[in-house]
Amino acid sequence: MLRTTLAGLRLHKSRYVTTVLAILLGVMFVSGTMVFADTLEAGYEKTVMGSAASVDAVAVPSEPDSGGSEEPEEALLTTEQLDEVRALPEVAGADGVVNGEAVLLDADGRAFGFVPPVAVSFGEHTRFSAEEGTLPGNGGEIALAASTAEQIGFAVGDRVTVLDREQAKREFTLTGLVEFGTEQDYSFRGAVVFDEDTLREMATVEGYVEIDATAAPGHTDQQVSDAVAAALGSSAEVMTGDEFGVKLAEGTGADTLMLRTVLLLFSFIAMFVAGIVIHNTFAILIAQRQREMALLRCVGAKRSQVFRSVLLESLAVGLLSSALGVLAGVGVGYAGAAFGGPLLGMEGASAVVVSPTAMVLGMSVGTVVTVFSALVPAMRATRVPPLAALRTSATAAGLEKGTGRVRAVFGALCFLASAALVALTRMSGPSETNLVIVTAAALVAFTGVVVLGPLLVRGIVRVLGIPLRRTGVPSMLAVDNSVRSPRRAAAAMIALTVGATLITGYSVVSASIERTLTAQLEEQFPIDYQITPQMFLGEPAAAEPEETSAEDAPEEETASEEEAPPEEEAAAADGTVGAPDVPAVPAEVVRVLREDPLLERVMGQRSAAVESDNGTLWVNTHTSTRFGEDMTADTVEGDISDMGPGKVVLQGASADGFSVGDTFTLPLDDGGELSLEVAAITEEGQMLYGVTLHEDDFARAFPEITSDEYVYVRAVPGADPADVREAVHDAVEDHPTLQVMSVSEVKEQLSSILDIAFYTIAAMLALAIVIAVFGISNTMALSVLERTRESALLRALGLAKGQLRRMLGVEAVLLCLIGAGIGIVFGVVFGWAAGAAVLPGLEFTVPYAQIAVFIALAVLAGLAAAVLPARRAAGTSITGALAGE
Repeated sequence: MLRTTLAGLRLHKSRYVTTVLAILLGVMFVSGTMVFADTLEAGYEKTVMGSAASVDAVAVPSEPDSGGSEEPEEALLTTEQLDEVRALPEVAGADGVVNGEAVLLDADGRAFGFVPPVAVSFGEHTRFSAEEGTLPGNGGEIALAASTAEQIGFAVGDRVTVLDREQAKREFTLTGLVEFGTEQDYSFRGAVVFDEDTLREMATVEGYVEIDATAAPGHTDQQVSDAVAAALGSSAEVMTGDEFGVKLAEGTGADTLMLRTVLLLFSFIAMFVAGIVIHNTFAILIAQRQREMALLRCVGAKRSQVFRSVLLESLAVGLLSSALGVLAGVGVGYAGAAFGGPLLGMEGASAVVVSPTAMVLGMSVGTVVTVFSALVPAMRATRVPPLAALRTSATAAGLEKGTGRVRAVFGALCFLASAALVALTRMSGPSETNLVIVTAAALVAFTGVVVLGPLLVRGIVRVLGIPLRRTGVPSMLAVDNSVRSPRRAAAAMIALTVGATLITGYSVVSASIERTLTAQLEEQFPIDYQITPQMFLGEPAAAEPEETSAEDAPEEETASEEEAPPEEEAAAADGTVGAPDVPAVPAEVVRVLREDPLLERVMGQRSAAVESDNGTLWVNTHTSTRFGEDMTADTVEGDISDMGPGKVVLQGASADGFSVGDTFTLPLDDGGELSLEVAAITEEGQMLYGVTLHEDDFARAFPEITSDEYVYVRAVPGADPADVREAVHDAVEDHPTLQVMSVSEVKEQLSSILDIAFYTIAAMLALAIVIAVFGISNTMALSVLERTRESALLRALGLAKGQLRRMLGVEAVLLCLIGAGIGIVFGVVFGWAAGAAVLPGLEFTVPYAQIAVFIALAVLAGLAAAVLPARRAAGTSITGALAGE
């Protein structure tokens, strides 16, 4: 049997070409993901650990004891401790790292980033160094993180402007670029590098966030680490450079693990589709070889031997295909690391990491999926009586059966169960559980398609066949051929249905989310510009009254545009909201905006947090805002137009147990309470969140909060957009830290983010589509092989080669259109259900343009799938085919 199996493989190797390609592509994605992730992780570790290994010991402050307080002060190492480390005999040299914040201005004079970059200083004996140029050596020089310079467009030798702690502009010469690797603070926020004296002058910082030391001759890194630990005691955590590098690399490893998980998810989708193709291929092959297997049974082969023969055949195909897939995966992983690595923060070339796990996983997945997919066809091969098989023709008779009553009932029940699951998700609010239920509903529906596939194919082909039959004999024959073996057609198109469902579903989710968020922005709060201050993560220098600049100490207007009382002016003088570490928009900017005739409305937003028995309550208000006109919201109960003094609007957990007309009691910091009537309860996902007060009530509850953390601007109807933009930017010209963003920019950014995500995911899912098209091509090729005499007879009766190719092309296009069509319908339904399951107030949107592209691609895929089979059929000798058996 072994020799027979191997001989059969050699004899019919052309039948397995597309099967091998399907397995190869799936395994390539699995192995390529592993190689790419391993290489990326190694590159991160090399970058992080390489910098850490340049020093022998690293000391960082121990985590401070909160002592019962919620936010303990950050611990720092002192100058005295640095001197102690330098005096150690085991230490050749040591320097400290100083961290602060600095406002860096771009070429247009606006602050870079929503959060200021880290201002850092370090000496010669630290783990950082200049990648290009030199480090700053005096108060007139500066260095930047390489990523920061690239984003802004600065190069060595340029003049760079930074705001000091009094918000005054200071110019520096850019002398060097520093590569900080993947450390989160520096990579996320960016960094500016000063010499230590300049940094302490620019920002109010004390102490060191890190002390690095190098070993004196004759001492190991562990000896240096132990000596530094003994000198600093419990105030510091001391590690060798290698240990510190490992700790830093663990942080990047978490990001790599997430990327690896996501890519593997797409890999297994591809393998699932490949499994469908493999199963279909073996089902057709074994059905076509019924007479061959019956003859083996007649000459003495047992059922178990035939079964093992088929499994051995699948094992050989799986091993060969998986090996080729692993080799291709190494190439894909290398390409991903070379081109995608720099986009993910991996600098420089890194050796490709091909781990045994990547190879074993690729080989195992490909082989197991192949053998498992062949199990059912193998079992089917053993159930055919030898004499019955010898009496039948060499056609795939086993695949010509239709759909019986039992299958029809079971398929209908699957669709009903799927619909019931989707309906269940609509009975409750959005949650992650509902998303799981929608996924289960989709899987049940797929089961229904598999069961009812032949019936669906027959019905859809009859409908599509009405116009096709009028376009000529080839199309008429193609329609008849499609309904003659609906089970085979259904098995071929189900793989494409899976891919089309996933891509269509995600396109519906993406389009609906974009439409929903845009509508909420336009309808609930129609504005033209949003102004926000740059968010300081540490304590801004402006919090010190004696050093407050004039631009941060304006007089504050109340919502009624009256002059604020002196005590409120004092509260607003530090330019903060509620706490000194939350910046605000200066009142003079608000005043200038309100005085501009081009601007119809200038509204502010203020917020605070209150601790209650039920946890933290987020309380906010909108100044100079007419509820129901300037701001709207979808409500569960009530009308926000009823909002006014003494009333409150609730959302989410804040609204639990309350109805319109109830009394809501807001606890205050002074121990008092504020009783308010519930005016409305809004749906989740609206612009009004938490607890919304009228501005008068908010001023009573939080008298210390007198500045707006957000300012929203709406222009006069008909105003020239260019003039409006100039008016807004003129108002903030003297305040470079304010971030100005137009609503159109917000929409463009949202659209850009969603488009990038969509095209990235679509590109990954496209592999499943490609594998499915290979499956259809394989089905067509096997069908052509089976119908060799039939095709020859048609040629003998006058069908031209071009007409024969057209007939097969129409067959393939029909299969692709049916698979893609069912997938598109499922994608629209389950895309809507998935979106509604997680996003409240979803505005369902069908991306018709994208769906039209999918349909066009399905037609092209069908034509591509038929090219080789049609060429083979047209090139077959008529007399030779008719003479053969």
